[in-house]
Amino acid sequence: MNRIFRRTLALALFASLAACSPQHAAEAAPAAPAPETHPVSGLPVVPLTVKTGTGTHALRVEVAATAAQQAQGLMFRTAMGPDEGMIFPRNPPDVASFWMKNTPLPLDIIFIGTDRKVINVAANTVPYSLAPVGSAGVAAAVLELNAGRAAELGIAPGTQVAW
Repeated sequence: MNRIFRRTLALALFASLAACSPQHAAEAAPAAPAPETHPVSGLPVVPLTVKTGTGTHALRVEVAATAAQQAQGLMFRTAMGPDEGMIFPRNPPDVASFWMKNTPLPLDIIFIGTDRKVINVAANTVPYSLAPVGSAGVAAAVLELNAGRAAELGIAPGTQVAW
């Protein structure tokens, strides 16, 4: 083989190996988007929809998944957007009981059954109240929205919820 042919062959081989390297493949593939997090709580934010008699309504909710996150909830929060909320998955599902300790925002607390349908709504809960507010059955999740929002959207027992 002559020197030019060997050099060309070596460059072609090097280029093909570089194109197949994991580093090059990672650069070429688009990165998966980072999960959205709420700027105040740092919790993951997911889309949630409710199907009511007036249509399907899209919300963005923070997910309080751990015991510590659920204990904190919306305590000390002074503002929340109209299409925002917080969801508390119950694992395992249980008869849920919430209170408003250290929560300055009046809330609608919506209890969701294992079939992802609303069991009951505790509307316009009283800020800072220590009175328990409970589900009327086994809840797979609890959704908190600004007070009055459940009525505005037509959320009532039987409303389908998806997240």
